[in-house]
Amino acid sequence: MRAGPRIFVLALCCALPWSGTSAHAQATESSYPSRPVRLLVAMTAGGMVDNVARTIAQDLTERLGKPVITENRPGANGVIALEALMASPPDGHTLILATQAMLVFNPFLMKTKVPYDSLRDFASVSTLFAAPLYLVVHPSVPARSIPELIALAKSQPGKLSYASIGVGSGQHLAAELFKARTGVDLLHVPYKGTGPAMADLLAGRVQMMFQAASTLPHIRSGKLRALASLGPQRTQAMPELPTVSEAGVPGFEMLTWFGLSTPAGVPRPIIDRLNREVGTLLRSPAAREKFAASNIELIPSTPEEMHERVRREIPVFAKLMRDAGLKPE
Repeated sequence: MRAGPRIFVLALCCALPWSGTSAHAQATESSYPSRPVRLLVAMTAGGMVDNVARTIAQDLTERLGKPVITENRPGANGVIALEALMASPPDGHTLILATQAMLVFNPFLMKTKVPYDSLRDFASVSTLFAAPLYLVVHPSVPARSIPELIALAKSQPGKLSYASIGVGSGQHLAAELFKARTGVDLLHVPYKGTGPAMADLLAGRVQMMFQAASTLPHIRSGKLRALASLGPQRTQAMPELPTVSEAGVPGFEMLTWFGLSTPAGVPRPIIDRLNREVGTLLRSPAAREKFAASNIELIPSTPEEMHERVRREIPVFAKLMRDAGLKPE
């Protein structure tokens, strides 16, 4: 007869911490945000990424009920912005629009050791958008498909040249990944910016490039020929164009993505609130219409999916950079 009360007391004692945690979680979420929220952007004002960040901040302001203010912290490949994030209290009032380069590439491309661990020091909220890349060639290149391009490159190793905006750029890494997956030998010609690279590609002084949506007007006018897009799915801008994976290189994927992160230690209810608001925003028809002109793909995710993307990509690109002999700069 005495066993019953003991079991009841034990069950009550076990339940109390859970009840307290639940109540605390509800209180944390209901009181957030309690003041304006900063959204750090590691780019200068006026560019595509900054414009998208400001649009997202404006919409989040309406959803959160407090101002979300963008703060530009350019420099050092995003390290300055990430250091500002790490110096902020882990209360969800400081966010960052993080790039793939900041979280995945920087530790292997920067000469000075970066002062952060992407998996340890930041908490993922959601991936936000991706800027699709296209494999484009000058019309003088006879290849009209990925298999034809591979055959052409293998018939003249090191002769076909491709432009990029610099060593370690997204275009450069996309080309190195393509080389690794297909066994072709291509000549890298790095430029100091998109303008000079595109000028030489349009003039035929280089034969190809792995480039973003800025090439679309040239593709549509016939000044360049697109052979494939590099992401996991066909793009909204050119749904008739196959992906590299579809076109003959199974499993190939190069996606230049951007996400929302906080400092590590932000309470999970706040992460969940942010994820829910961002997801609702990015999945809305209004958002898709608003961002269509920017030629970006909206890719909302769970916090776990974004974290797993970073975890999965770090060793892939670390090996790619080592195999390609890329030196930190």
